[in-house]
Amino acid sequence: MTRPRPRADLRELAGYHSPQLEVTVRLNTNESPYPPPAAFTDAWLAGMRDLPLHRYPDRSAQQLRTAIARRMGRHADEVFAANGSNEVLQTLLLTYGGVGRRALVFEPTYPLHAHLARITGTGILRGSRTDELSVDAAAAVELIAREQPELVFLCSPNNPSGTVEARETVEAVLAAAPGVVIVDEAYGEFARWSAAELVSDKRALVVVRTYSKVWSLAALRLGFCVAPAWLVAELEKVVLPYHLDAAKQVAGVVALDFVSEMDARVSLLVEERERMLVALEEQPGVTVFPSGANFFLFRVHGDGHAVWQGLLERGILVRDFSAWPGVDECLRVTVGTPAENDAFLSGLAAVVREHGAS
Repeated sequence: MTRPRPRADLRELAGYHSPQLEVTVRLNTNESPYPPPAAFTDAWLAGMRDLPLHRYPDRSAQQLRTAIARRMGRHADEVFAANGSNEVLQTLLLTYGGVGRRALVFEPTYPLHAHLARITGTGILRGSRTDELSVDAAAAVELIAREQPELVFLCSPNNPSGTVEARETVEAVLAAAPGVVIVDEAYGEFARWSAAELVSDKRALVVVRTYSKVWSLAALRLGFCVAPAWLVAELEKVVLPYHLDAAKQVAGVVALDFVSEMDARVSLLVEERERMLVALEEQPGVTVFPSGANFFLFRVHGDGHAVWQGLLERGILVRDFSAWPGVDECLRVTVGTPAENDAFLSGLAAVVREHGAS
């Protein structure tokens, strides 16, 4: 039999994956190092017992959207929820991208933005970040004015660098963009400000968030965005019917009863982040980038991949970006528990000494 061939533009496409290896210290995927509170799990399971599993879930996820809206200071019709922030991004591209349309990304940044654009047949425009891995507002405005992209992606805090874009930069991009501006705030709770403050009915601004990080629910795949009600209504036309199962909807509502616990975890992780920053700044052989997220990007003064391998041999898994354009010889480490962070810092010092980086 002749095997059917995929679309010509997808034949050379590589999937987006992170290594999942059995290690003692796993700091490569920016997950929360802590499980949800036991009281959350009990409340979630209690809510699950009352679900009519023989019926489809609430297609509009109204209770969940109302709860998120209350948390974000918005209206329920300004919230769209989906299977992780990735499905939110995909739905945005299905709605506003496609053949003959283009999305602008500023690299190096979260590769899934360009990956999803390609999958949906959307053309990709690539702007460059500065040496500090931020977006230059003037250069961005000039590029947008020249190319007129239908979508513009800003990742803040940026992945993999942790860079938080200035409010002035986001406002400048919003003023220049002819189409939809998407600010991916997967790590927004760790940052000093949120673009959600700028969402209004007069702007095609979408701010994307996730339950995976701060809310310790990466396994459940739940995300959402805040956007003008008219834009959310367009997304609802495109997304698959009953796409968000009842278990996720219950979890998302129940989690919002534990805001104080989650805020305490953010404070703890930020405290650890600052401790790690000092330690990495003092570590010979590496240069660390400031971060407003729950991870750090750092450059090895030598062979970054060899250092990654050396850490792995010690049971410590971080993310290897050493071959990426713009972040050559860089690795990214998630802020873990104090014990995990200590293991990483001591392991890094030993590996750097072994490889003679200076």
